[in-house]
Amino acid sequence: MRRRKKPGAKDELLKFENLLILSPEENKGKWKDISNNKKIHVELGTGRGQFINTLAEMHRDIFFIGIEIKEEILLDAVKKSLDNGLNNIKYLWHDINNIDTIFDEDEVERIYINFCDPWPKKRHSKRRLTHREFLDKYRKILSQNGEIHFKTDGEELFEFSLNEMLDTEYIVRDVSLNLYRDESIDTIKTEYEEKFISQGKSIYRLVAKNNK
Repeated sequence: MRRRKKPGAKDELLKFENLLILSPEENKGKWKDISNNKKIHVELGTGRGQFINTLAEMHRDIFFIGIEIKEEILLDAVKKSLDNGLNNIKYLWHDINNIDTIFDEDEVERIYINFCDPWPKKRHSKRRLTHREFLDKYRKILSQNGEIHFKTDGEELFEFSLNEMLDTEYIVRDVSLNLYRDESIDTIKTEYEEKFISQGKSIYRLVAKNNK
């Protein structure tokens, strides 16, 4: 599903200023005003936007923020929102490493991490979005009892993530080692998820509650 850089994607993306926030740090502590006091859910690495757009259509009472660093991928997500006429969604063309410069304490109710890069080499473990250094940042911006919803097709990444969350005192629930094995579950799927399911891969899922 990886795609080559699209010439002109950056310039085209910048045309969608009604959906794109280019300097999100300026909104730190102000997201409730931007969302009209809606609860805020954030997807890290929003990709081509199938997941977040479907959520935003189903839950108009929630304000969704998708973060993505690759402009040619983000462009697809933004166009989906435009086609769907959604007004409860914004996108950040931004590096997730700096998420704590974007949101203030307790501003986010839920974080979605779907099929992130596993960074399989041990020396790259700090780059994983579920490494404890990231989890500490999430803890600050999540509200009391705010949640992380995590899905992956990688067993090793899932085991690593589960241990990191338990070690950093998140309360972990709804753990599944094969989300679609036992029954047909009506959940919103990402593009990657649909591909992995068609290949017969197991989908690992958990929910981690903030316990600060």
